[in-house]
Amino acid sequence: MPSPQPDQLAAQLHPVISDVVGPAGYDLEEIDVRPAGRRRLVRVVVDSDSGVDLDEIARLSRMVAAELDEQDALLGGPYTLEVTSPGVDRPLQLERHWRRARHRLVGVRLNDSSTLEGRVGDAREDRVQLLVDGELRWVSYADVAHAAVQVEFRPPPAQDLQILNGMPPDAPAPSTRKGSR
Repeated sequence: MPSPQPDQLAAQLHPVISDVVGPAGYDLEEIDVRPAGRRRLVRVVVDSDSGVDLDEIARLSRMVAAELDEQDALLGGPYTLEVTSPGVDRPLQLERHWRRARHRLVGVRLNDSSTLEGRVGDAREDRVQLLVDGELRWVSYADVAHAAVQVEFRPPPAQDLQILNGMPPDAPAPSTRKGSR
């Protein structure tokens, strides 16, 4: 019996892997299966609202490997498992991706080929709020051809955060220092 194509195999593995990562509190973002010499490379991308640290990646990797080892017939041979989190260049495609990018700078290409660069505010089911050139605007997900987080090496400007959090831009920034008694 011939082995399934990589896309078919990824689709077959999806419920198996989802049943492991979902209860652990993570979203299964992607499964990619491809040949790697005599083995298969199974790449599993997971994420959560609070992100994923290396210890969690290691724990999830052990859990997924144990489940895949029990489902040996699905893979039909040796495999290499890679569990990872999405990279910074991951396209923002779902509401949860936008929600997780709150306050981050994003580059957006709209369906009409125009582009925007703005900071992410509220993410709703069908649209996202962006701060573009000091002005808040809503953009429908249906109008977005491509969007990705832009790498920044400095914290966001305090004024941008004030606007995104509903404060007037000239209001004093809330203090993070604790008062002394």
